[in-house]
Amino acid sequence: MKELVARIKEDGRVLGDGVLKVDSFVTHQVDPVLMEAIGKVFADVFRAANITKVVTIEASGIAPALYTAQKLGVPLVFARKSKSLTMNEELLTAQVYSFTKQVTSTVSISKKFLTEDDNVLLIDDFLANGQAAKGLIELCQQAGAHVEGIGIVIEKSFQDGRELLENMGIKVVSLARIASLKAGEVEFIEEDA
Repeated sequence: MKELVARIKEDGRVLGDGVLKVDSFVTHQVDPVLMEAIGKVFADVFRAANITKVVTIEASGIAPALYTAQKLGVPLVFARKSKSLTMNEELLTAQVYSFTKQVTSTVSISKKFLTEDDNVLLIDDFLANGQAAKGLIELCQQAGAHVEGIGIVIEKSFQDGRELLENMGIKVVSLARIASLKAGEVEFIEEDA
């Protein structure tokens, strides 16, 4: 997605060999026009897959996932990283390690929102080592839902997340693919859409 790549070049900041900061338009402050365009691309790519639910993890995946769900006309379900007092029903749970935060979290989705009748599209802001996506896949498997694919806003292609997911038989569509963040520079490879 040329518009996203241009925005990363303009506003993204490299904080180290493995960290790209995009807080001014994706992860803290959100550009709704860009997110709507991202949602349209994911919806167009996966429209024929008969998606019934879009699933993500809170928090930065919610914006692109919401626009994708809107364009597909289906509900968005997000896995929560902490259990609230109102989540007293049966839960699907999985462990997820965050590369950026260096912590493992238990994520959960209520069983009533994800079932064996669902064809799921996963959406997330970043793909690095694939652990967040793997956790979402585990939640879907627990529910008996079928994962049709995963849409990634920004993929760190120099890490092994894509390989992990493709080895699990998951279709991966990334809108910006980063080959390297060395020497403070963002190097791209061709994106999927």
